[in-house]
Amino acid sequence: MISEQAEKYIKKLIKPRITHFEASPGQWSISIRFNPEIDEQYIKRIELFVCDRFGDATFHFPIDTVTKDDDEFWVAKVLVQLSSVQQHFFNREFWNFFVSVPVDQSLLNQVYAELDVDQIDEAEKVSDLGVNAEVESCKLNIRLRAVKPLQPLDLFSLYDEEKDKMLVPFYTKKKALSLRVEEVHVMARIDHAAISRHFMLNLEGHVVFPIADVLSKPDVQKKLMLVNSDEEVIAEWRAENIERPDLTEAAQSLGRNYDWAGFSLAIDLKPIASQFSDVSEPTYLYFRVELTHNKNGMLFSERPVRILARQKVITGRHIIKMDGLKKSLTVKRNRNNSLAFRIAPYTLADAAKGKVRRGLNRVKKSKAFTAVYHRTFQLLSHLPVKQNLVMFESFFGRQYSCNPRAIYEYMRDHYPEYQLVWSANGNYTELFEQHQLPYVKRFSLKWLMLMTRANYWVTNVRLPLWMSKPKHTVYLQTWHGTPLKRLALDMEEVHMPGTNTEKYKRNFLAESSRWDYLISPNAYSSEIFSRAFGFENTMIESGYPRNDFLYQKNNRETIDTIKDRCGLPRDKKVILYAPTWRDNQFYGKGRYRFELDLDLQRMKENLGKDYIIIMRMHYLIADQLDLSEYDGFAYDFSHYEDISELYMISDLLITDYSSVFFDFANLKRPMVFFTYDIEDYRDHLRGFYFEFEQKAPGPLVTTTEGVIQAIHDIEASGFAVSDRFDAFFEKFCSLESGHSSEKVVKTVFK
Repeated sequence: MISEQAEKYIKKLIKPRITHFEASPGQWSISIRFNPEIDEQYIKRIELFVCDRFGDATFHFPIDTVTKDDDEFWVAKVLVQLSSVQQHFFNREFWNFFVSVPVDQSLLNQVYAELDVDQIDEAEKVSDLGVNAEVESCKLNIRLRAVKPLQPLDLFSLYDEEKDKMLVPFYTKKKALSLRVEEVHVMARIDHAAISRHFMLNLEGHVVFPIADVLSKPDVQKKLMLVNSDEEVIAEWRAENIERPDLTEAAQSLGRNYDWAGFSLAIDLKPIASQFSDVSEPTYLYFRVELTHNKNGMLFSERPVRILARQKVITGRHIIKMDGLKKSLTVKRNRNNSLAFRIAPYTLADAAKGKVRRGLNRVKKSKAFTAVYHRTFQLLSHLPVKQNLVMFESFFGRQYSCNPRAIYEYMRDHYPEYQLVWSANGNYTELFEQHQLPYVKRFSLKWLMLMTRANYWVTNVRLPLWMSKPKHTVYLQTWHGTPLKRLALDMEEVHMPGTNTEKYKRNFLAESSRWDYLISPNAYSSEIFSRAFGFENTMIESGYPRNDFLYQKNNRETIDTIKDRCGLPRDKKVILYAPTWRDNQFYGKGRYRFELDLDLQRMKENLGKDYIIIMRMHYLIADQLDLSEYDGFAYDFSHYEDISELYMISDLLITDYSSVFFDFANLKRPMVFFTYDIEDYRDHLRGFYFEFEQKAPGPLVTTTEGVIQAIHDIEASGFAVSDRFDAFFEKFCSLESGHSSEKVVKTVFK
């Protein structure tokens, strides 16, 4: 195990950077620059390491040659022979590139000799990897990034005719080398954009297509479109073809011809702006390119695609007056790097406010400001405590829900002497205002003052580690579910973006050590929480406060009231579908992949007469759900503030490995487990704590047809629970009685 400080130092010492990527038929050549302080023989022991995003498949490539450049940096060349790996690459969606660095005792001796004693935590001083420790050599994988200027790697995409897919090398926003596999499509790039004082937009760009020679002749046609957020075409133009021999030269090692890949166009923005002269808020339109070429003797149009910008596009704000009102026109690169046209109302006051706001946002996002903010938190934590102040937070300030809500409502009704304040994400403040809750914006200056002086913190998820807990603060961690899947220190491997297994466990242990109290719903959970979280303080074995509602309000009046508020029919049975999120469903840090494996169309055809289905997806992927084609049958309640109300109105639950079924069991209603990937989930991703397949309180099915049949069987039984339900209820729900909030509050707030 390498300490975090040592790992950072090694990465800084090695500092691999891609200087050149070259492709030829059957081979990629990657040139990597290394720190000149490293020994040449050591560099030859380093390997190029390529793995898919989930770590399921990996390939190693040795250093081929090592030379020195004009600046005395070492430059190693690695050859990737595509014949042995190309088909493997096409079988996965994403691949990342690393260098695999051998870490042996001699390197560690050098690292710890360079590190100051003050930089090494107490845990590291007694680590098995101390200067004098005897350790075996291990590997440290360092993400491979490039130096600027970045090459246009999409020129080197590969096409697989049998799969009809393309493999595209690219650089991420952080300049890391990656590969992605996609359906074959045109790739469009903008090279230059400018607006004249007469409101003429001049665009220059190019397109790339992996199928050979499509762009080699001047008869290829390129049509530019402007569409709204619903992809409705607002305007379209025929672009002029421009010769681009530079692209052909860049791709000559592959023998591709991009002579006529370029395009240019001059667009009069006044007619477009006049269509939106009455807009009262900023409106965005988006550029698309449609490529038409000769295919088998006929003209064929590829599907329109976004125009992407590698570099920041700045056309400036151009003010136009229409119908006596001023509008600002801007063409810019938006967050996903695509080219967009923005039209917005304009006043000098709004422009000044916007400039100030953008400046403040830049400052807030800077590393210097972040460091100062974190340090300020530490300093303010030494201020006198506010004895009766309790800070609540649920799911990173995005919800008013779960155990923190139940505890808050009990204290509001029974402990008026306490000041109760919610920590709210800035994008979700409307929710807290609707409930007339006392709240403060998360990470604001006021939040800083309250969090550092509060006598109590109550939350259901981890807080950032930089928030050093003041000595006077009592931290109540409510957590958010009974564990079925392996947690924290019990996980053998972590498949999550932005971390690795070692770092995840280290951070989790650092967080759990700050908890003074941890709520457990049953004895089973207490044992697991103690071990998996490394928790050694006070465990409150009380049942979950959030489930008090299921005992206190389980009546027809409450159910009908909730249905009416949600706009759901009273005369149909309600199915709640609440699956968990798979740890390996992501594209990158903060970018999560969504796959719906339940066939809603077939469900609607078979059950739509008597049932509706409400969908409660995990918060990481909730924004990606589109149910427009199932109107009247499927409803999206992913952002519904309190899932307990969804339990209450549901006649049966469909889930998989989510802990929701432990809570739903309190209602003694039937459940179906849609476990289409159970082997992979059990054996690779997480694993289970108990014999889920033998003891789950409902049938396990792996297909949509199985789900439908299970529902028909439940209906035929009069909605009876499974034969295994009573034993399950006794083990996991016996502490629930509707008084868990009271038990917790009387324990913590003495």
